[in-house]
Amino acid sequence: MAEIKSTMDLVMERAARMGKASSDELESESVRKKGMKLAAEFLDGKRDLLLSALTELPKAQQVAAREGMVDVLLRNIFLPKDEVAQERTDTAARGLVDLGGGAGDLKTICTELQHVLGQYHQHREQLKTQLEEQVKQQYDQLLAQQRSGMPSEGGSPEMALQAQVKEEWTRLENDLAEQYNQAIAQHKIALKDRLLG
Repeated sequence: MAEIKSTMDLVMERAARMGKASSDELESESVRKKGMKLAAEFLDGKRDLLLSALTELPKAQQVAAREGMVDVLLRNIFLPKDEVAQERTDTAARGLVDLGGGAGDLKTICTELQHVLGQYHQHREQLKTQLEEQVKQQYDQLLAQQRSGMPSEGGSPEMALQAQVKEEWTRLENDLAEQYNQAIAQHKIALKDRLLG
């Protein structure tokens, strides 16, 4: 993850470039931001189609605006942890396909991406269920030990078990996210290359 730059680093680099930027570069950056705004409006449901919004701009501005749109849409494709996040990711994928004119190869990449996201959700739920079953077994063992009068080792065994479960779930979830984020990154690269390459 060290190779991924933080938003602040990108802003600082952009600011440094802008200090040395020509008027053409400043104009291009302004148009890029306009494209970002249009994509954000699309994601928020305030705009139906991105391609038509792009083609309404002057030809000279379309490349920079498209770059801004693609950046915003790709940033909104991530591992969703709830339905709201899933809808945002789905909308971003639809926006990318729309921006590419509905091309079949873009639809294929986005369908594969949606499949990866679905697999992540299933895999996450399976891990959660398995962990819950393990916890139930351990808890039942603790209760049996308490009933038989065996002394517990310092502190509340329930609290220790809860802390252990939380730590294990965090580890499992992080490992899983790392695996799936790699697959998502590959799809994002393919989408960006197709739309901007």
